[in-house]
Amino acid sequence: MTETTMTAGGAAEIDQKRKEAYFTASQRQLIWARFKKQRAAMIGAAVLITLILSGIFAPFLSPYDPTLAGRDKEYENGAPQIPKFWDENGFSWRPFVYTYERTRSIKTNFRWVSTVNRKKRRYVVFFPQGDPYTLFGMTFRTHLFGVDKGKIHIFGTDSTGKDIFSRTLHAINTSLAVGTIGVFIAFVLALIIGGISGYYGGWIDSVLQMITDAVRTVPAIPLFMAIAAFIPSEWSSEARFFFISIILGFIGWPTLARRVRTHLLTERNQEYVLAAQLCGASASHIIRRHLLPSFTSYIIVDLVISFPYMVLSETALSFIGLGLRDPVNSLGVMLQNVSQADVLLNYQWYFIPVIFFMALVLSFVFVGDGLRDAADPYSDTRK
Repeated sequence: MTETTMTAGGAAEIDQKRKEAYFTASQRQLIWARFKKQRAAMIGAAVLITLILSGIFAPFLSPYDPTLAGRDKEYENGAPQIPKFWDENGFSWRPFVYTYERTRSIKTNFRWVSTVNRKKRRYVVFFPQGDPYTLFGMTFRTHLFGVDKGKIHIFGTDSTGKDIFSRTLHAINTSLAVGTIGVFIAFVLALIIGGISGYYGGWIDSVLQMITDAVRTVPAIPLFMAIAAFIPSEWSSEARFFFISIILGFIGWPTLARRVRTHLLTERNQEYVLAAQLCGASASHIIRRHLLPSFTSYIIVDLVISFPYMVLSETALSFIGLGLRDPVNSLGVMLQNVSQADVLLNYQWYFIPVIFFMALVLSFVFVGDGLRDAADPYSDTRK
């Protein structure tokens, strides 16, 4: 037997194994195999995972508590401090930032002015002890980085001296938490209402669809303006947070409920459903154990696609003053300062959270589109 024949036989065997693996693969494995072929979706997934982990571990990654106003009174509205390794004074193996000093003079009408002292270096240190924080139910004081003297602000500070880097990471976590609660509430309502409507049909379907259409036609902005007027001013930030999350969930379920209903209308007369009915299975058992699992992948895709809209809703409401407010750190709260003319002209680093907001929404969109194409078994034939 020649070497060419052996090589051809080995390739044929590998090809046969691939075919067997394809025909014996589960739906989840097939979706993952198609998803990996999409470069934009994989990049979006990597960015999304990075942002989610940054939000979860924000207390450790950020050097300071973002809720304390006047954290750095000596550096209010301060520009970003980028660590350096060398300057005109020489090279350093340790990254450093310069010291900022506040002075008054006749030239500035005795107003406080921050000046850079390039001869005084403050060296970056890792794992310093700082503000206490709670993570996974435990209290820590160790942060990822800091400086040996004073403070460091790699994204600059706002008008109250709060660190924008710390606020941005915590804002990502808050916006994701609002989206998660809203999506969970919408998910449960959609499965219940869409499942009952699609399985029973008839007058029950008509009544539930009237309710669904009524909820879909409610304008969001006037609704939240009325809710903002209703919310007592003495409510805590946590109470406002959960209230906004619940409201977003209660107005975000109709689209998914429609899709669940459509699928159940086509599947309720299948043989496996009739067999379950003849065996005496209840309607709730058939919906929960047979009908809904038959399109689990599509439900997951809808959930992922719903996330950016929840985040966008929270950000838009907080931006116009109808959602979360200080001292809660969310992307919408941080974007409120961007619309000020003084910020546009003098403090452009306020726009840094906008970049993270865009990356978060776009990564959700790319991952959702990738999952939608991967869950469609006919997506490859359409290209």
